[in-house]
Parts: sequence; C-alpha cells; structure tokens
Amino acid sequence: MRAMGKTRRLMALGLCGAAVTAALAAPSAQAGQAADRGRQPAWTLTATGTETRFRGLAAVGRDAAWVAGSGGTVLRTTDGGRHWRDVSPAGGSGLEFRDIEAFGRNRAVALAIGEGDASRVFRTEDGGATWTESFRNTDARAFYDCVTFFDSRHGLAMSDPVDGRFRILSTSDGGRNWRVLPDAGMPAAQPGEAGFAASGQCLVSAGAKDVWLATGGAATARVLHSGDRGLTWTQAASPIPAGDPARGVFGLAFRDRTHGIAVGGDYRAGQASPAAASFTANGGRSWQGSATPPPAYRSGVAWLPHTRASALAVGPTGTEVTRDGGRTWRTVDSGSYDTVDCAPDGGCWASGEKGRVARLG
Repeated sequence: MRAMGKTRRLMALGLCGAAVTAALAAPSAQAGQAADRGRQPAWTLTATGTETRFRGLAAVGRDAAWVAGSGGTVLRTTDGGRHWRDVSPAGGSGLEFRDIEAFGRNRAVALAIGEGDASRVFRTEDGGATWTESFRNTDARAFYDCVTFFDSRHGLAMSDPVDGRFRILSTSDGGRNWRVLPDAGMPAAQPGEAGFAASGQCLVSAGAKDVWLATGGAATARVLHSGDRGLTWTQAASPIPAGDPARGVFGLAFRDRTHGIAVGGDYRAGQASPAAASFTANGGRSWQGSATPPPAYRSGVAWLPHTRASALAVGPTGTEVTRDGGRTWRTVDSGSYDTVDCAPDGGCWASGEKGRVARLG
C-alpha cells in the first residue's frame, strides 16, 4: 500500500489481575497438559512505568521478556516483570518499533517501521546496554512491517510491495548484515495489498526453512508461504474478511510446519469482525474459518507451549483461548492487548497500549 493509504492506516493503528492458574505455573509439560484439559488462563499486569504502546514483544521465559514500541522505546525484564529496565537505543526517540526477536536475555533484534529510512533494524548482544543499527532502508518505496528468525543466525524481514511484489530482506549472521532477496519467486501483489505492522506477527516462521506472510488491505486476505527461507512462495486465500484497507490477516502463529492459526478482522473501533480467525492443518495450503471465532478484531496469536491444540488470541477488546486448534474460541479476559508471545518454558506474555504488559504463569 503506497504512501497516503499506508499513512492513514498507521494513524488509525496508533502511530501519530487475577492470580495465575496453578496449572500454568507448573513445570512446562504439566502446564501444557493442564491447558489442553481446559483450565482457564489469566493475565497478571506488570508495572512498566510508561504509557508507551508496545506492539513488539519477545518472550524469553517466565522471568525474561523484551517489549518494543512507540517513541523508540525498548524495555527488558529478567525478574518476571517486577522490574522493567529501559534499554532503548540511543537517539531513537523518533522511531516506531513494531517487532522484536530475542535470543535469550542479552541478544535481540528490533525492527523500526515506516516509509523510507524510518524502516531500520537494530541489534544488541549485551542486554540492550548498546545497540548497533545494522540496516537502514534507502528505498522510499519500501515500508518494512515485520521480522522473524528461523534460528539465531538466519532471519527475514518483509516490506510492503515494491514494483508489485512483497520485498524480503535476509540475514544469515544474526542480523549483522542484510540483503534484499530476488523477487522472481514472489507472487504478484493485489492492488492495495500490504502487511499490518500491528503485532510483529505478519511474518512468522517454524522449523529451519518455513515462513508465512500475512496480508490485508486488498480484495482477498492472503497467507503466503515459503519453504526455502523466502526464495520462492505460494499463496492461499484466507476466509478472514478483506476488501478494505482496514481489513485482513493481522497475526499468524505456527506450532510446527503444518498447524497454524491466523487472526485479524477490521481494526477500526466499533466495526464488526464476524470472522476474525482461521486455521490450517496443511502448512497453509488452505485455510478454514473458525466455527466460533473471537467476537471482534484480534491482532496477536500464540500457541501455548507443550500443547497440541491450545492457543491464545488478543486484541483491543479481549483475550480468547482455543482448545481445539483454532476451531472454536472462548473469551477469558476483557483487557486490551496488541500482541502475545510464549516461550518454550511455558512463560507467556502480552503487551499493548498505555504501557500494558502482562504475564501468564
């Protein structure tokens, strides 16, 4: 989506307490089994000391997480959210961070979004004490939305279409260096099609080579898939409604190469989103709408670790849980969150507007 339409969409997206269940506080495998048996999760808010909107989130574990947001802000906790340390890159107060990927308590890669040179990538290896800018976009036509990593070395970032195709940026050294991949294997974009920089989940990966890209803003909401780290792609239509710049797929999550969930809808407050979720069991070759979807627009989704069918979806009006792989959803919280992420040890986090960051378990 080009300049004016993209600007309007970013403005609309916000540019210009209960106790945790005993089951989810248990060891990882037991927590997952309990989640699949249907015990209700609960968020516990933490005090971040800021009003920043955090759309970027990386869960490291029950005790550690990173959040990234507006005003160039990056925070980090290593004590379960009791204390948050401001580790924002120096001189970045004018940047909009919308995605962050972490490789433990000390290493992270953060993506700032925007037209032209507002799109940048930063990396740290010392817990945010210092950051290195490793990429600055020099093409005024590009607008980077999301970043994902297959492992600690190999990762991709995606931009809205340039010359009629989504642009993919690649790194093979942990984000130190980046290069634009050839677009010959990328399907043509639809008129008005773009990604949504709403939750850091418009580009997600699973395993060593598989990656999926979510789209909206066009006649059909699509999910593109690559099995070779972004060199060639296939596309599939999603039943999540599109046909408007405010509608489409906003967030994806895959628990393995075949099982995935997509969430989205219409992000405008008060607009109906009657089919806000879909799921796949064949790696994204086809998508099926949820029989009982979330009741409103949702921007973030994450699988609960050590489960086969349980996941969380979040948005401005609440949190839903599914116990059957995305077929049906049930509301469990009414708080506002933009994104959600879970770590292998069972620690799940959510973040959003007005400095809200919460922990599950």
